[in-house]
Amino acid sequence: MVDFFMHPDERLSDQQRALMGDVLAKLLGEIEMDVRRNLADALVRSGIDLPDLIHALANDDISVAQPLLLDSPLIRDHALIEIVKNRTEEHRMTIAMRRNLSDEVTDALVERSGPDVIETLLRNQDATLSRRAMEFLVAESRRQDRFQEPLVARADLPADLAHRMYWWVSAALRRKILLSYKVDEEILDKSMERAALAASADLVDGQSAQARAQRLARRMAELGELTDNFLVTALRQQRITVFVAALAERAEISYKTAWQIVSDRGFESFLVLARAVDLTRDVLTSTVLLLAEARTAKAAQRPDIIHSILTMFDRLDRANCVRILRLWQRNADYQSAIESLERARAG
Repeated sequence: MVDFFMHPDERLSDQQRALMGDVLAKLLGEIEMDVRRNLADALVRSGIDLPDLIHALANDDISVAQPLLLDSPLIRDHALIEIVKNRTEEHRMTIAMRRNLSDEVTDALVERSGPDVIETLLRNQDATLSRRAMEFLVAESRRQDRFQEPLVARADLPADLAHRMYWWVSAALRRKILLSYKVDEEILDKSMERAALAASADLVDGQSAQARAQRLARRMAELGELTDNFLVTALRQQRITVFVAALAERAEISYKTAWQIVSDRGFESFLVLARAVDLTRDVLTSTVLLLAEARTAKAAQRPDIIHSILTMFDRLDRANCVRILRLWQRNADYQSAIESLERARAG
């Protein structure tokens, strides 16, 4: 039956084909699975548009629907979205592997699918993802590690979202973000309102060690003495809080962000900051050794580790590091604004 219907020498008119397609669509429930599967394969090969029949077969068991869902260009977006909403995870998985998926279809997949389908979708470079979907998946990648690598590998991942992921991805992915993603200057513009909120959010207990360290760092900056030597001396004296406060003051970032950077075990964040604020290579070597020694003496005694870190530092482009620093400055303000609003609501 399939060969007769789809044979290239068949002389049926378009109207006759449409009529036969309508008849077959109504009879599908009574046709054996193997025949339905062969019919779906034949429809994909022929490219003949029989909407009712294609719709029925695409909604069939996945073993029947798969060739159509994967390869047929005749299934419209609205039909794919309907299948995503109403059929099985296997149907969604097959759709996630299609070429040239629109953002309307991928939005539906992101909304309805489990992690396996979403990971497959992320690895499909032919699929278009909307900004909204990207933002959601970047946020999800914080708890779904499996999303991180395919997200960072996507050519269409916006740079600001890549840098948002920076704090929770692996060291290897951090390096890829730092070396591959350029930050658009327009993304980094800061508003005065946000800066004002940041200033209020950064208020800390005046008697705390952090507050004392911050006051000292500000005073040293006013005197023009917040030098490289001051940073190294603070570390040699094991005054980590002072070192972090001085780093934050010099880079114009929050203490919290500076602490995250110093705590980065792979040193990638610290290298970016060092390049952005013009630490010399000698000073960088001293600070890295002292920080490594503060964590574990063994790390400081590993020449291969220090060499790897310095090689990474040498590869970093300063202009890009400055852009990343501006993003960190903005992120700190944004986070502080959120915290201020939350405190206001709680009060």
